[in-house]
Amino acid sequence: FENMVHFRTAAVAAIAVVGMGMSSSAFVPSSLSPSLTKSMPSTSSRLMVASVESTDISDGSATTDIPKITAEKLPQIPFKKIMAANRAEISVRIQRAVTELNSGSVAIYVDEDRYGQHRWGADESFLLEKESGATPISAYLDIDQIIKIAKEADVEAIHPGYGFLSESPQFAQACVDAGITFVGPTVENLNTFSDKTSARTAAIAAGVPVVPGSDDALRTAAEVNDFVDEIGLPIIIKASMGGGGKGMRVVRNREDLIPFYESASSEALASFGDGSVFIERFVDKPRHIEVQIIGDGEGNVIHLWERDCSIQRRHQKVIEMAPAWSLPDDLRAELHDYAVKLTSAAKYKNAGTVEFLIDSENRPYFIEVNPRIQVEHTVTEEVTGIDVVQTQIRIAGGASFEEIGLKQENIKPRGVAIQCRVTTENPERDFAPDTGTISLYRHSAGAGIRMDGVGYSGLAITPYFDSMIVKYTARGSSFAETV
Repeated sequence: FENMVHFRTAAVAAIAVVGMGMSSSAFVPSSLSPSLTKSMPSTSSRLMVASVESTDISDGSATTDIPKITAEKLPQIPFKKIMAANRAEISVRIQRAVTELNSGSVAIYVDEDRYGQHRWGADESFLLEKESGATPISAYLDIDQIIKIAKEADVEAIHPGYGFLSESPQFAQACVDAGITFVGPTVENLNTFSDKTSARTAAIAAGVPVVPGSDDALRTAAEVNDFVDEIGLPIIIKASMGGGGKGMRVVRNREDLIPFYESASSEALASFGDGSVFIERFVDKPRHIEVQIIGDGEGNVIHLWERDCSIQRRHQKVIEMAPAWSLPDDLRAELHDYAVKLTSAAKYKNAGTVEFLIDSENRPYFIEVNPRIQVEHTVTEEVTGIDVVQTQIRIAGGASFEEIGLKQENIKPRGVAIQCRVTTENPERDFAPDTGTISLYRHSAGAGIRMDGVGYSGLAITPYFDSMIVKYTARGSSFAETV
């Protein structure tokens, strides 16, 4: 290792050390500056940068025209310790971003997840307790317990991931009250956009076209009946809070209305802690296009182009791609403008996604804002080269667009990326979530292939959580090459 540092190179050596649980100082070569080694953290999986004097390999004489990289020139660490308040794939993704930013990662887990990668992959992990008979999901929704763990572990910021508490204004406010930074939108943003009915109101005020539907959340069967009397069928029932296809039902026949409402409301309550719904006219066979945006909280918003998420099953995305390569350019620009206009007016902060339906005549309709990271953020990262999760953390830490290097004119998609979700489902039972133990698990790999997930041989699949275990993202110079 020391010989590597002392090689006569014409460049500056950046040395990344993964300690795997051992003190990182054990890997520091003796030639490094004492002041630099003292500032290095003692936890594992940290990035360390050594300034190495450049030399000319042709004649051995030193050169001075190549700038040195020093610790002072690196981006400031936004937080010393960050918690991923989630599980499985997205928790691991957050931990990776945290580690790459040279911060400490903290995980939470329930007993059913005790062998999960998100538990043993973090620098620290803490068990969530739950009452006897309570579901494992309930522990991941326990705001008081999560905040208590974070405070006791000296966590400075919490990233909620997606699902669970990611869109909860109450959770964001609890973080604020505890003096912990919430890595996501402001409480005001969440109050506006986590509830799809208030998001719809904001879209109308911003001049963004919407699908005809209910202006307020509906909480009783009588309210649902009365509204459908006005709008007619077919309609789609959606959970007011949350996403991921949960709490959604298409109603084409009147006799299905109340049973579908009750099942949608029950599913929404179990998944998001809120059983209210809203209703929209059903747009048959639309394209589902979403625009990734990032705001600084001051009214400045940039977009990272769009994604096509039209391939779905039961209203849940299965395959996503970026950009929406077959979208007409004028419609693409219109969607970008709508997304930026809506979120700028709200002084949106951090990452979010503005989602649209495109009907058969290429007319766009706003459907929702997802005020959080999305499962499919990977395809955007692949074509833009921008790490969305790291950007979230840095903005939460107070960095400006200029400091991060975000300029709209410089953000262009390169090639096409397609993501496929791999789930544990049984096709003989109408693709119901399956359980059991994975006997053999092998990753795909190679140029243009990215893997985000938590699978391994011997992994026990339980019935308590979402069935997705891994996402594969392929990237190529064109749609045909990527496919």
